[in-house]
Amino acid sequence: MPTEQALKNRSNNSCELCTSTDTLVVYPVPPTSDLSAQQSIYLCQNCLSQIDGQSELDLNHWRCLNDSMWNQEPAVQVMSYRMLHKLSSESWAQDALDMIYLEDEVKTWAEQGIAAERSNGPTRDSNGAELQDGDNVTLIKDLKVKGANFTAKQGTMVRGITLTDNPEHIEGKVNGTRIVLVSAYLKKA
Repeated sequence: MPTEQALKNRSNNSCELCTSTDTLVVYPVPPTSDLSAQQSIYLCQNCLSQIDGQSELDLNHWRCLNDSMWNQEPAVQVMSYRMLHKLSSESWAQDALDMIYLEDEVKTWAEQGIAAERSNGPTRDSNGAELQDGDNVTLIKDLKVKGANFTAKQGTMVRGITLTDNPEHIEGKVNGTRIVLVSAYLKKA
């Protein structure tokens, strides 16, 4: 049976993450998919555009992961885990990550994709917006700065950031001190 037909049958002809029935496509789950139904999922265009970074992450849309993370299909579990990981700065997503259970080989598959994204992907803020050298960002939570004995307060503007080799970190000046900040705690200004 062709992959798309198998996914239609498995998903009841709906998105396997959010259950939408609008414009569905086969999505091979990276980093190594053999294009089989076991290593692919059926996604709506809304989910696909946000996963691929073509659209900004809609936090309310992804609350559907609270249901899809319990799906019996490993490929759906992997994508649910990865999206929850992307959204882990949100308390509801962190709570879901704390509850999710994955078999060892499924968790390894999920982690491989996260590692591949880190090494290849752009630096993104907490909303998924791509950051560039020289951008201005705002802190979305209080951050204790180790070694500098101060707390960078929520709402503090960091001007003219510099990207690092790690897409999860940026450098910027806070209170006159150059520090490394985790991009998940920033919002592009």
